[in-house]
Amino acid sequence: MSLPIKPATDCTFDMIALGEIMLRLDPGESRVRCAREFKVWEGGGEYNVARGLRRCFNLRTAVVTAFADNDVGRLLEDFILQGGVDTRFIKWLPYDGVGRTVRNGLNFTERGFGLRGAVGIPDRGNSAASQMKPGQVDWENIFGKLGVRWLHTGGIFAALSDTTPALVEEAVKAAKQHGVIVSYDLNYRPSLWKAIGGKARAQEVNRRIARYVDVMIGNEEDFTACLGLEVKGLDEKISHIEIDAFKGMIQNAVKEFPNFKVAATTLRTVKSATRNDWSAICWHDGKFFESNQYPDLEILDRVGGGDSFASGLVYGFLKHNDAAKAVQYGAAHGALAMTTPGDTSMASLDEVEKVIGGGGARVVR
Repeated sequence: MSLPIKPATDCTFDMIALGEIMLRLDPGESRVRCAREFKVWEGGGEYNVARGLRRCFNLRTAVVTAFADNDVGRLLEDFILQGGVDTRFIKWLPYDGVGRTVRNGLNFTERGFGLRGAVGIPDRGNSAASQMKPGQVDWENIFGKLGVRWLHTGGIFAALSDTTPALVEEAVKAAKQHGVIVSYDLNYRPSLWKAIGGKARAQEVNRRIARYVDVMIGNEEDFTACLGLEVKGLDEKISHIEIDAFKGMIQNAVKEFPNFKVAATTLRTVKSATRNDWSAICWHDGKFFESNQYPDLEILDRVGGGDSFASGLVYGFLKHNDAAKAVQYGAAHGALAMTTPGDTSMASLDEVEKVIGGGGARVVR
């Protein structure tokens, strides 16, 4: 059974993402604590999916977010424009000259190497996006007049403040009223929740939003921490033997949330920061679909791999409406995204399909 996706000809956008976009400061091979220079990127869990769909898969995407109107905000806008994502729904808030009341979020990120894991140090308090609230976005215009096939948002944006969960709930309710497919990446981040109620608050928020979600994405920690689902036989390292336990968890999730039409996750065994086993699994219409296995995947920058999986998964449904193809696109796209620096994908559709088909890494001339 396929998803009830609107025809592309009836909609202005294939997908819209709701979330915060931060400026990423990357010290490259160095450490944040020792750095004398940084390479600058843009990134955000929800936005990365929209950008991947636009740049790799050539779909029409936009982002709903907010920036403080200063040069840092305009730099972020410039990155988004370079990525081809529509900026018309960005809210620009007056900047007070210091950042006492509103600012743009920063994220200092180390890639990690070998036994030293990747590290993210967000600096996003009082950000413009975190202050967004219900009533600020004209969802009727977006979903009703312009037309959208798919809405993507997630647990990172929902964890930013007391007002963002209500905005997410407003968005997903409006999407459902207009027949828009809703995907949600649970993306549990303990650092975001610890000061505002921890796992209990995360579960309260995410369980409420989950009632409106068609496509739920998350790993084993996300499902347990955000939805309160118990999983026996799983630990931080997922092996093929443990996949059955994970399937059991997804089956429990879809029983509790029968509105879930798809549930998907990446499967990652972390051997080192730069070498992981990688694959993915997707549940749809009572069946499980597994991607190709990518053992000993060499990683340059793991940040954004899960978001690139999500964009490939969404593409598979929007283009083919086929779960078996969707999980393959997701896993291959996520794998390729982790071979390049930055949060967002630099892959092409041809490269993704080559990887799915078993193509090697010989020089392309």
